[in-house]
Amino acid sequence: MDDSQRVGSWRELGSHCGTAVVLAGGVLVGAVNIYLAASLLPTAVADIGGERLYAWNTTVFLTAQVVATMLVSRVLARRGNTGSYLVGFGLFTVGSVVCAASPAMPVLLVGRGVQGLGAGLSTGLGFALIHSALPRHLWVRGSALISAMFGLGNFVGPALGGLFAQFGSWRPAFVVLAVASGVMAAFVPRVLPGGHRAEAEAVPVPLGSLTLVIGAAGAVSVAGTLSDEVARVAFIALGLALVVAFGLAEKRSPVRVLPRAAYRSGSTLRWVYLTIAFLAAGVAVETFLPLFGQRLGGLPPVAAGFFGAALSLGWSASQVVSSSARRQRTVRRLRVAGPGLLAVGLAVLAVLQRRDAPLLLVLAWLPVLLLAGAGIGLAMPHLSVAAMAGASDEEEGEKAAASIATVLTMSTAFGAAVAGLLVNLGRPSMVASARCLLLGFAALCALGMLTALRSDRLAQRTATAATGGEVDMSGR
Repeated sequence: MDDSQRVGSWRELGSHCGTAVVLAGGVLVGAVNIYLAASLLPTAVADIGGERLYAWNTTVFLTAQVVATMLVSRVLARRGNTGSYLVGFGLFTVGSVVCAASPAMPVLLVGRGVQGLGAGLSTGLGFALIHSALPRHLWVRGSALISAMFGLGNFVGPALGGLFAQFGSWRPAFVVLAVASGVMAAFVPRVLPGGHRAEAEAVPVPLGSLTLVIGAAGAVSVAGTLSDEVARVAFIALGLALVVAFGLAEKRSPVRVLPRAAYRSGSTLRWVYLTIAFLAAGVAVETFLPLFGQRLGGLPPVAAGFFGAALSLGWSASQVVSSSARRQRTVRRLRVAGPGLLAVGLAVLAVLQRRDAPLLLVLAWLPVLLLAGAGIGLAMPHLSVAAMAGASDEEEGEKAAASIATVLTMSTAFGAAVAGLLVNLGRPSMVASARCLLLGFAALCALGMLTALRSDRLAQRTATAATGGEVDMSGR
């Protein structure tokens, strides 16, 4: 029995060029901002002071971003497609202007918070509008495009931020972000379908769930700033406890952030989200790769920075090939193989860490990093589509799509906190720190293979039951 599915071409996605540009642009601007701001903050602190509040820049931004991704469905219900994007780009533009004009660090923190709200909305809207604005056979291509923007942002952000920081020009960098976001906002009404929602349709805000997630995001973000290991573990544990409390509260509440299917027994959706979470958390190792390149490989900062971005480069490039998969059996294998390839790549890289490593050994890191990043790109577009297709109706499907951004953002925050913990476990030896980090995340990403297998088995069981017990032999 043929188990192939129709997958539209990149050229066909080009016929929706305007929509694709807005979806990709919204994600790219937010992704670039994360790493660009990290590169600029030391220069900003030297100019306006506020070193004691330095670490709160990331905490404020990530917490606001997580909250905004959870509100995407509510904003769509009230504003429609065009209005929602205008709100997202508008908030990001205003936040960037506030950052550029900040006379002191508290004002900069306000700007970062507003930026986070705009970036979270734009990212969540990207996934939601793939579901509603593109035909189903283009979901894989649209998901690949958006996912590639995360990788591209991780690559471009540090380079752009480093360029501005080199000349001590941190304010113009935020102006550039504001202009880019403003241009995207002007483009939105010309290309997006309106997606009208009835004014009478009042969607309640899940305040309890929001409070728990804000607490969880804040706890793990604070954990990433602490040097005391006991306190760091305590805050990570608190964050995990609040996430569990969020899940329990959502399951019992009539007003949810995640779709109903995520809490239904036998549903694949929770396992798909977990697999996405493990893949996204694995990207946290990028933060320390430039450090290892300089301290262990003797690389100059520019070359070490490129090595740090190699994971994202492999992620972005591999999706061009991965998104062309048509057979369901192949798609299932890619979803399982992706976390496995990432785990193996990180484990091999751990073995290759040496003090005063020779140049040939350091050069061998590069293909390993590219292959590890390819694991993310092989699986992520198909996991995104599985999440979008895991809900029972149009409204729930849109919510399932928007929730991908919430899962990605929360996983990134947890990954960053755990990465700092693992690096500190290996101190004072830099080799031990590198191996602790890479082997720890290899084990974490390997769990993604188990969750992917679980989701696939449930999907096959559901498909068999739907066909009255007929088994698809080609999909085994």
